[in-house]
Amino acid sequence: MRNKIRKKILSLLLAGILAAGLCGCGQEAETQKTRVAVIVKSTESAFWKSVFAGAGAAATEYNINVSFDGPAAEEDYETQNEMVRRAMDDGVDVIIFSAVDYNANAEIIDQAAQRGIKIIVIDSDVNSSQVSCRIGTNNLQAGIKAAEAALATDDEELYIGIVNYDVNSANGQQRELGFRQTVEQDPRVKNITTINVLSTTEDARAGAKEMLLSDSRINVVVTFNEWTSLGVGWAIRDLNRADRIQVVAFDSNVVSVGMLETGEVDALIVQNPYAMGYLGVETAANLMNGQTGGPSVVDTATTIVTRENMYEPESQKILFSFEEEGY
Repeated sequence: MRNKIRKKILSLLLAGILAAGLCGCGQEAETQKTRVAVIVKSTESAFWKSVFAGAGAAATEYNINVSFDGPAAEEDYETQNEMVRRAMDDGVDVIIFSAVDYNANAEIIDQAAQRGIKIIVIDSDVNSSQVSCRIGTNNLQAGIKAAEAALATDDEELYIGIVNYDVNSANGQQRELGFRQTVEQDPRVKNITTINVLSTTEDARAGAKEMLLSDSRINVVVTFNEWTSLGVGWAIRDLNRADRIQVVAFDSNVVSVGMLETGEVDALIVQNPYAMGYLGVETAANLMNGQTGGPSVVDTATTIVTRENMYEPESQKILFSFEEEGY
């Protein structure tokens, strides 16, 4: 009997020792995980939440620790620079970055790269030669698509209003460039007016209303991100001009899709933020595993969604991807 008890005690002690050893290995493995900081322009919109969902899925698949951060306002490059500095001090291996300001964010990104941190840009570029990979929409082509949607009207003369966001944000400027280069080739275009607003619904709404009230000839309005799209849609609704103005907007959430249904918006240029997040973390994993030679630029593509095709299965999947990811 005593021998049996001794054997039982020994087996329990051995199991405890093994368990402790396994726990220690697990903790060591945990600390050895690649650490990635995803620092973007905002954390609140459906667009960025979809980016985070994609990044989170890839983090699980590749066994990577990922943190998410971004300023409250999409113009706040100083806070974004502080977030990069904290990530540097925390010893992250990779920073996945979407720049508020093409130039004002460049120095801190160069500093991070000089410390040996890998830099991956998603969505909005930064003026740095230290970036390993750029992932996102081909913004020039997205602007061309917006132009194609804007020109899909029977009006014989077109007076175009552009509601763009921060002039220092590279992606908005590239979209406007692609748009302008295309519409200026159409002889129906008689005038183009551009305003730049803060990247908020309220400022875009006020700016769009002022622009439309200042020039009653405007019959096409285009805008280039989620917040300005909502603001323009509300302005069109406030002024009751859905039947008079062709509106082309960017990105999708429940409200903008509703505006597409009710007519305040005529076309949405929809990006693939989930792919940006996923591919960003996947690229981080590849870089940390020593895999080089991949593409330095990855285009995640855009789709034009209108009232005519919005109920097609592919359009529904694109429009409501943020809901599928739990947002």
